[in-house]
Amino acid sequence: MPSVLVVEDDPSIRQSLIEVLAEHGYAVRSTADGFGALREVTQSRVDAVVLDLGLPDLDGADALRMIRGISSVPVLVATARDDETEIIDLLNAGADDYLVKPFSGGQLIARLSAVLRRTGQLATAAGPAGAPAAPAAGPPRPVLVGELAVDPGARTAHLAGRELRLTRREFDLLAYLAHHRGQVVSKRRLLNEVWREPYVDDQTVDVHLSSLRRKLGERAAAPRYLLTVRGVGIKLVAPR
Repeated sequence: MPSVLVVEDDPSIRQSLIEVLAEHGYAVRSTADGFGALREVTQSRVDAVVLDLGLPDLDGADALRMIRGISSVPVLVATARDDETEIIDLLNAGADDYLVKPFSGGQLIARLSAVLRRTGQLATAAGPAGAPAAPAAGPPRPVLVGELAVDPGARTAHLAGRELRLTRREFDLLAYLAHHRGQVVSKRRLLNEVWREPYVDDQTVDVHLSSLRRKLGERAAAPRYLLTVRGVGIKLVAPR
């Protein structure tokens, strides 16, 4: 099921949003402030963000720009501000859509489903009561990033037509980064979602990233595909 992060400082509104989303089949995480939102986006699997603008620590517009600096996750802005110029600025800053408060649960689900469909996070069909439908069955499609092709179904990776000889864990790591291409992923998130083993430390990720870099023909000092965002994590991008 798609995972939605609710960023709202009002406890009653936050709880209402959580209940509506959960009733429609979404996995929901929540936080009351902007820095909490940044932490969740970098450390957890989040398919979409519902972002309030009136946050206690950051203006929501600033939080939006900071999220956009580290992730391409779809963001639906929930705001009491209905000034057209400000809404246009939010869309230009990276918001995928917006809702003006007060809004109904039906409006939220409809807008969120539309955003997820547009960004490829949700199948175009919907189940009963607007619940997200499961993706159609079939093998996962290869992911192309520059000259790198990662095929999760065949468990193969090719660079400029040449097959890369990867260990099982190296392929799992590369496939995960390819699935989240363009997004900064923290080492802790990689440990939780790729290794899925207790008592594994960050150095394990560093070792595998170093090996992947060599096989991709790059170095940490001169990256092409694997870019380190200091203090945040790693992202896979197409070379410029």
